[in-house]
Amino acid sequence: MKGKSCRGNRICFGRYALQVLEPAWITARQIEAGRRAMTRYARRGGKLWVRIFPDKPVTLRPTETRMGSGKGSPEYWVAVVKPGRILYEMSGVSETIARAAISIAASKMPIRSQFLRLERYRPPKKKEY
Repeated sequence: MKGKSCRGNRICFGRYALQVLEPAWITARQIEAGRRAMTRYARRGGKLWVRIFPDKPVTLRPTETRMGSGKGSPEYWVAVVKPGRILYEMSGVSETIARAAISIAASKMPIRSQFLRLERYRPPKKKEY
């Protein structure tokens, strides 16, 4: 998990986002807990995008098992996340509601994260000579 995230590090769908600041594995349960917290706080207002997917299985061996006899069965799934990755995006609500909802979702995550707001790009005005 060395380095920064090359993909998924820009706001693409919504106006507000939650960005990760540390590398980690985020489990499917943590992702779902954050999503539920955000939708409950926003009272199903606006739109929410989940930008990560848990596609890596984590296997565990049963307790008190001898060495050998193959690999353990998959217990849960994780998403590998690098710094800069966007976890959630939100739009259709005011900034105060989005900030509060995203901070609740951030408290469900095992790592530090920050709130982002999309700044519309405005090209510079042409100078008249």
